[in-house]
Amino acid sequence: MAQSTLDAKPAELSVEKFSDRARAIETEVKSVIVGQDALVRQTLICLIANGHALLEGVPGLGKTMLVKTVADVIDCSFNRIQFTPDLMPADIVGTNILVEEGGTRQFRFQPGPVFANLLLADEINRATPKTQSALLEAMQEQQVSVARDRHKLEPPFFVLATQNPLEMEGTYPLPEAQLDRFLFKLWVPFPSEEDLVEIMERTTGTKTPTAGKAANAAEVVEMQRLARSVPIAPHVTAYAVSVLAATHPDSPRAPELVKSYVRYGGSPRGAQALVLAGKIHALLEGRYNVATDDVRAVALPALRHRVIRNFEGEAEGITSDAIVRAVLDAVPPPSVD
Repeated sequence: MAQSTLDAKPAELSVEKFSDRARAIETEVKSVIVGQDALVRQTLICLIANGHALLEGVPGLGKTMLVKTVADVIDCSFNRIQFTPDLMPADIVGTNILVEEGGTRQFRFQPGPVFANLLLADEINRATPKTQSALLEAMQEQQVSVARDRHKLEPPFFVLATQNPLEMEGTYPLPEAQLDRFLFKLWVPFPSEEDLVEIMERTTGTKTPTAGKAANAAEVVEMQRLARSVPIAPHVTAYAVSVLAATHPDSPRAPELVKSYVRYGGSPRGAQALVLAGKIHALLEGRYNVATDDVRAVALPALRHRVIRNFEGEAEGITSDAIVRAVLDAVPPPSVD
């Protein structure tokens, strides 16, 4: 994608056009992905928020297929990294190589696969923490540093990482600092029997379903700009902050489940995720204002990976989702909404 295309001033994007484009993206993705409507919607929210998504589920549920399909639908440059225990940081961000030109030798930067609009980090928790952390700067700053040079990544830059449940063999827990870089953590549920029948029909026949193009990189950037311009009332922002504060065990708002089973609550990025994802949820519903219901609708994927359970919570099998739901019950929306 030419840089001049992204730098050009975009045409005014209305809420109606935003909704139409978003629906077109969802429709094309669903033409390949069966029965994962909530997962597709939440992945789209991450893309428009200029955030990153972590998808977790057992092997074979279509996590990689979802990412590939999104890349096809938004017509962006796409790279895939298969994370393995022997993967090195330079295999992700790139490295300086010695080349000979005109009789002289000099170092030249060889970009790694992170230089793409959409990056699939497949089975990210199979690599060592050192290699996982190589994505930190790219995810937060949209740039990479090699030696003394910084190299910018072209917008949009979107990391979709997949991981298997940690109890499976050969996996390494992601550091909390890297987990916090993901806007959403998404569960990939096992499909219903009806959906499995449809999956069998699509994947075991002679025809393979394909998705069409519904947007390009410049149009995605345009949608990201509109999302950030959505107004939000002070009481809705205050509600998002109150929800985040209630995830901390030392907060007076914290419910008993948090006080008993949580070691650390969400960081300020959690509140940012609630507000920004809430704006996009409102736009996808055709509204140019944010309600507390929009914040509540995105609370689970925005906070489940930011709530760190203590030993008792893990031993008792208390899930992060149960803790977030307890927080939502304990922090009622303000009456003015």
